[in-house]
Amino acid sequence: MFYRQFYSELGKLLFALANVDGIITKKEKETLHDLVKTELAPAESHTDKFGTDAAYYTEMEFEILEDNMMDAEQAFDSFLFFIENHPTAIDDRMRIATLKVAKKLADTYHKNSKKEKEFIKKLEAKLSVLPV
Repeated sequence: MFYRQFYSELGKLLFALANVDGIITKKEKETLHDLVKTELAPAESHTDKFGTDAAYYTEMEFEILEDNMMDAEQAFDSFLFFIENHPTAIDDRMRIATLKVAKKLADTYHKNSKKEKEFIKKLEAKLSVLPV
């Protein structure tokens, strides 16, 4: 289905939250790694042809965006566009996990900035209107 693509898009969302202030700290990267390892990967059973858990595509995408210095707003919009166009790609478990990891990452560096709060509010609104 859309597992790998969903996790790549989730990487964009988390990148947007970490980079909204133009700086991605070591602590944010560590938090991202921990969130993928402890929150996302244990609950995901899908793997790619190499046996890589689909949840790790979150971290891979984040690193690609960081290397290419993508704009935080574009990354955030990409995630929203994906879930709008593939509402069945995200079930209740994934909605809860998405919001949980987004909030935890946003809280990592000096708690939430005004822009991070805006992103979280938009995310909550978008997730709440997806079909169950």
